[in-house]
Amino acid sequence: MGTGKRGLIATAVAVVCAVTVLAAPGTAFASPSPTPVPSAGPTLAPGKDLEAVRKKLDELYRAAARATDEYNAAEEKADKQSAEIAELAKKIVKGRQKLEKLKDRAGASAAAQYRGGGLPPEAHLMLSDDPQEFLDGAGRVRQGQHATKGLIGELTRTQEDLKQYAQDASAQWKKLEAGRKAKAAAQKKIEKQIAQAEKLESELQKEEQERLAELEKEAAHKAQTAWLDSGILDEISTKASEQGKKAVAYATAQIGKPYQWGAEGPKTYDCSGLTSQAWISAGQGIPRTSQEQWKRLRHIDIQDMRPGDLIIYFGDASHVAMYVGDGAIVHAPRPGRTVTLAGAGTMPILGVVRPDADAGTD
Repeated sequence: MGTGKRGLIATAVAVVCAVTVLAAPGTAFASPSPTPVPSAGPTLAPGKDLEAVRKKLDELYRAAARATDEYNAAEEKADKQSAEIAELAKKIVKGRQKLEKLKDRAGASAAAQYRGGGLPPEAHLMLSDDPQEFLDGAGRVRQGQHATKGLIGELTRTQEDLKQYAQDASAQWKKLEAGRKAKAAAQKKIEKQIAQAEKLESELQKEEQERLAELEKEAAHKAQTAWLDSGILDEISTKASEQGKKAVAYATAQIGKPYQWGAEGPKTYDCSGLTSQAWISAGQGIPRTSQEQWKRLRHIDIQDMRPGDLIIYFGDASHVAMYVGDGAIVHAPRPGRTVTLAGAGTMPILGVVRPDADAGTD
């Protein structure tokens, strides 16, 4: 990424941070510029601990994020199971059609045998005037018997296949029903946590809400500054791959769109919905949830990360963002916020994963 592009990102991050709270679940991003002198905040109501409120909100929104991952995982499994059921249904239809044809053939064979009188070969020999004709006929009989055995075997196998398809479909239906219950339970968790967070915020006075926003920015700025002071950016210099550039372009084009749990665009996103769709747009399918992205994608040392890589946050891998360079990320933070740029160090980093692990850089 060129110096001009880096400058634009750094400037954009600083400007956005100056006018809004760029929170990941429960936090906000502050630019890596020097810490501003805090202004005197409003006088709080006696006994009101806004720092405790901030931590409680962070806890509630993180719980909602974990439940969102559960919801998305259940939805992904349900889609897979529905597709498998549809395939089994096709196999059952084809199997039944094949079985009907085999039954028709078996019926025709039985009718032909009946027309032959069902007499044993010795009787046919006694009744025949031409021994050679009898021998020729006996050969055809033996061929017919072999064919009949083959037909019976094919009938049996087809019936067994149909039975297995039906059992598999039944098992998938049970899994699908279990997934629906898991999805409904996760939805209840999400709605409960968000409702509690919104209730807590609604009980604050305007000046308290403003002070809370300041506390969020201060906490994020402190975390980002500590991350930058570690010298991490001195070690990160890798350029984006071609696919990585496309993924970053998609993700940054979504800036300003609302967060919505379970959403994959194009109007709203949750954190992993944004990252998965960004990489799909770049021609690389990746797991839907942040936890599966952490489990299944190649892990990269943080000093080797490049734009387009995904940063996984918190010990439970409940949040994901896309690195865009210069110590910045783009992500869908939490309910009530929009897709935005933020500092990569504003949340506890679990690790970095790379969707296009085998791709080189330009």
